[in-house]
Amino acid sequence: MAKIKSTELKYKRVLLKLSGESLSGKNSFGIDADVLQYICGEIKKVHELGVEVGVVIGGGNIYRGLSAKAQGIDSVTGDYMGMLSTIINALALQNGLEKLGLYTRLISAIDMDKVAEPFIRRRAIRHLEKKRILIFGAGTGNPYFTTDTAGALRALEINADVILKGTRVNGVYDQDPEQHPYAKLYSEISYTDVVKDKLRIMDMTAFTLCQENNIPIIVFNMNKKDNLKKVILGQKIGTLVS
Repeated sequence: MAKIKSTELKYKRVLLKLSGESLSGKNSFGIDADVLQYICGEIKKVHELGVEVGVVIGGGNIYRGLSAKAQGIDSVTGDYMGMLSTIINALALQNGLEKLGLYTRLISAIDMDKVAEPFIRRRAIRHLEKKRILIFGAGTGNPYFTTDTAGALRALEINADVILKGTRVNGVYDQDPEQHPYAKLYSEISYTDVVKDKLRIMDMTAFTLCQENNIPIIVFNMNKKDNLKKVILGQKIGTLVS
């Protein structure tokens, strides 16, 4: 197989946004070892192309802020519990990637120097230049902000070319495709149309950050083998929001 040149890459520095639920597979809770191994393998494929990769992962497979309120836990405490859940997922992802021989750095928005580095922008960019995979945990470090917002913020801070939002559906639809089998899939859509049609891609804080700073978002199905690699090579996979 011919080696791919860096000039053939559509994107050379990316921020991959994954939900915590993506690690649980068919389970309703926790981390599925096979799914973790699969995701790490897909990330390895793009890293081997020379792509600089940052990852933001959620924590919804372990703890959700919504359930906190139902349990009588106040919103701020629930959000901090959610941030700690993302660290558990980030550690699992780091372990999986390093088992594949990749160099990583876990970066936390909350100080926990026994586990992760603090976020320092210049240091993070230097890690990327040295081809280390960055895993960003603990969201933004602040309550009331989702990991979608953390993904948008980190993408801007590391000067990523694009945000790649890995999901379990093929892209952005005019309706929920899991409930409406004839939902229309968009290949491309503008920020303006997303807002006008009230399409839920990210929360509005994250989406506004992307729109105001003109960073494209590609929503694609992470569960299909090689989709991540195909996106990096510029193939028409998923939905481009720009």
